[in-house]
Amino acid sequence: MWLTRILSSLFFLACTVVSIPLAFDVGGRACGLAFSLSLASFYFFYSILRLATPSRSWFRRLLVNLVATTQWIILPSLLIWSLNRFSVEPTDTRGWVERTFSGKRATDTSLSQWILGPDGLAETATVGVWDKFLTWSTPVFQLSEGFCSLLVIQAAGQVTRWLVNRSGKSDSWMIGLLVMSASIISSSVYFLWRVTQFPEISNVDATLIGMAITCVVFVCAWGIGSGKGNPVESSLLFAYIVLCIYQIFTDYQPSNPIDPPPPSEAADFPPFPPIVMASYTTLIQALSTLPSAIHAIFSFIVAALSTITPSVIISLAYRLFVLYASTRIIPAVRESGARALSQEPSLEDSDGANRILGILSWFSPSILIAVYTSLLMQHFATTSNGENGDWWVSQGGDVGNNLWRWINVAGTMALYALELHLSKEDLDGGVTGHWKSD
Repeated sequence: MWLTRILSSLFFLACTVVSIPLAFDVGGRACGLAFSLSLASFYFFYSILRLATPSRSWFRRLLVNLVATTQWIILPSLLIWSLNRFSVEPTDTRGWVERTFSGKRATDTSLSQWILGPDGLAETATVGVWDKFLTWSTPVFQLSEGFCSLLVIQAAGQVTRWLVNRSGKSDSWMIGLLVMSASIISSSVYFLWRVTQFPEISNVDATLIGMAITCVVFVCAWGIGSGKGNPVESSLLFAYIVLCIYQIFTDYQPSNPIDPPPPSEAADFPPFPPIVMASYTTLIQALSTLPSAIHAIFSFIVAALSTITPSVIISLAYRLFVLYASTRIIPAVRESGARALSQEPSLEDSDGANRILGILSWFSPSILIAVYTSLLMQHFATTSNGENGDWWVSQGGDVGNNLWRWINVAGTMALYALELHLSKEDLDGGVTGHWKSD
């Protein structure tokens, strides 16, 4: 059973990471939004079905297992349907309300075509509402990332404080943690130096970077000097601020791409021994005799992987990590202590906050799809100012800006400074207060 769940989760992650950007790249903006909506709806109703399934009902358990098994077929079918239905982008860039209720809809021959036809009421309402939901959810996801990152940073600080003050090898832990903190700060300074080398940095951007770095250095020094923080917390906070700045100004690609070197003249001798070259030639000939379907599948996989943006994948991985970690940290801080770090949130918990976290954990696939699609739209909107971003604006997408990223940077530092101001210097935090020590 556990092997089946692991394979199902890996399949879900692989399909989500590869198929959604593929739908955007091949079918366009409307196709990507429609496929993302259909995927999120499928897993939303699947989560409801799992919640409504009692443990004593074998029929409903069988139904849940059947749906979980058929997702291997449903997900590719949804992608093919979205590419077939929404691959042609509408040339009208007006809102879905104007497109649906305008006078041009008088050309529809029937009521069903007005509702279910191309650019009809059903299509424009569902995809349009999903588009607006993801657009307005971007600030929520961004600020939630900062808040959850701060929770992870403070939890790491409490654990390291307990290791230094209460464990038997406090000196060894202190030296090791200092070395780790210094390494984190050094790596962050290197990436900060790389940000300053980007040619697109303007005077306003340089001013904002200087203000952010000055504030985070002051806050980190205040936390260490007052005894309410520690080097691990300060280094992680500094690293997170640098990560946010790095994500604002780069796409994890080289700023000045290196031109490929000119082809060299053929050497007089082969680069490998003749037996190796003969084996290589035999292998190439064997691969060339494979059926064309295998070549098409290989080309499809390469094309699908090429649509994945490194910045979006790194942002998604980090955001999922902090969101998942916060679902373990919040119950530990509230009442359960370190024991809650190894327990999944449950709907049967007596605490209201833990019950909400349990509900969110049940609907985590749909939340993952929404977060990933929002990151993709934010990436396309940010790159729409470049040479290759006109297709996003021409299909009704907004030109992106980094306002909420800067608000997240300022809000995270302000919240940490407020925590330092209100907290007291203590050795037992919310996470480690329930731990036993000899």
